[in-house]
Amino acid sequence: PNDDAEFAQEVRRHYAACISHADAQIGRMMEKLKQLGKADNTIVVVWGDHGWHLGEHAIWGKHALFEESLHSPLIISYPGMKKPGESTKSIVETLDVFPTLAELAGLPKPDFVDGVSLKSILESPDASGHAAFSYKSGVRTIRTDSHRLIVHRKGERELYDHRTPERETRNLADQEKELADELAGRIVERLGKDSR
Repeated sequence: PNDDAEFAQEVRRHYAACISHADAQIGRMMEKLKQLGKADNTIVVVWGDHGWHLGEHAIWGKHALFEESLHSPLIISYPGMKKPGESTKSIVETLDVFPTLAELAGLPKPDFVDGVSLKSILESPDASGHAAFSYKSGVRTIRTDSHRLIVHRKGERELYDHRTPERETRNLADQEKELADELAGRIVERLGKDSR
């Protein structure tokens, strides 16, 4: 698809069709819960384990540490939800799903579980999230509400400002070394020196 614009467009159409189909199935499931009288006693979580590149950074797939690969779908619905249907821009991690379900179900969060409950964001979509971390083959990243830092195995860094139109196309690591150092320190604090 990087060399054939017509084929690339066809791939994008097929991807959109898959998303539309999945969306329709979720709608059917939600309607069935209502028909069965279970909607008022069911927590529904729809989430994907990764995003997908459709040509961004010349990538067609999921195996990268850029926004498109790491920004995954997460939808939560539960009885008594104060603002159903509202979306949020808060940064969270999939580690947060378990503690969220525990709190929504009125269960204690086990000591061995990482992550934090997202109930405050579910109640108020403008609530702050927290930094998200990821890694692949020794390359590590942190995403904050404003920046992403990617640190490669040999120490090369990519720092991107998501508040700018360039987002993840203009590396600011050399211009904003102090911020890059701070975020790199947070990666080491969370993931250790080497994450494989």
